[in-house]
Amino acid sequence: MAYQCITFERHDAVGLVTLNRPAVANALNRTMLAELNAVCDAVEADEATRALVVTGAGGVFSSGFDLKEQAAAPPEGVAQWRAVLRDDFDTVMRFWHLSKPTVAAVRGPALAGGCELALACDVTVAAEDARFGEPELRFGAGIVVMLLPWLAGPKHAKEILLTGDDEIDARRACEIGLVNRVVPAGREVEAALALARRMAAIEPALLRRTKATINRMVRMMGFDATLEMALEQDLLIEAEGTDAKRKFLEITRTQGLRAAIAWRDSRR
Repeated sequence: MAYQCITFERHDAVGLVTLNRPAVANALNRTMLAELNAVCDAVEADEATRALVVTGAGGVFSSGFDLKEQAAAPPEGVAQWRAVLRDDFDTVMRFWHLSKPTVAAVRGPALAGGCELALACDVTVAAEDARFGEPELRFGAGIVVMLLPWLAGPKHAKEILLTGDDEIDARRACEIGLVNRVVPAGREVEAALALARRMAAIEPALLRRTKATINRMVRMMGFDATLEMALEQDLLIEAEGTDAKRKFLEITRTQGLRAAIAWRDSRR
């Protein structure tokens, strides 16, 4: 299958999907989300592919959901926002729910929805120059997939989310449980593929059942229900709108995303 916004290749029993919009920091637009779902479907159905690695092109993992696309055609009302946020949420969580192991190889920024995608993978490998963060509250938006409290604990999650911190370096990310290991820049894909190959060498049924058991354990602790509750709160935030978000999107439409980010950062 030919893709517009991602690439996919096989390395023995491991699939490698690359977010491939480097000119816009691999922002997750609707086409890319649809293609990520398609590649997950293909990997799920392919017995020869036993694990999946996801990375980003151009030295960047992903800047998050595509705000320029949203500014050009902003959703209106609860129904439109529900469809958009449901698609965002479900696509990110495909990497959590995929029956086969998923590994994120992160270099450069992994922010907002890009951060959530990296965290949704079973294992996350970060280059030394990786940078994680959730800046959404600083421009009047909410959190689509609130994985942070589960992985970092409520104290770290509150500090990061309530300040809109987008400057978490790889070492700190590893210390607080967002990342499994840190490797030299440029070695992150190699390290992720090596981990995925070790997983792929194990009997597929054992991998599938063990991952499903771990996921079921956190589900019994309330994982799925609390993520859905957080998504409903984000729906209320986006459907009601905020002055900050309206201003951010207006600047994005009229002056470009870089100007909108400069305005956002001036409000600290």
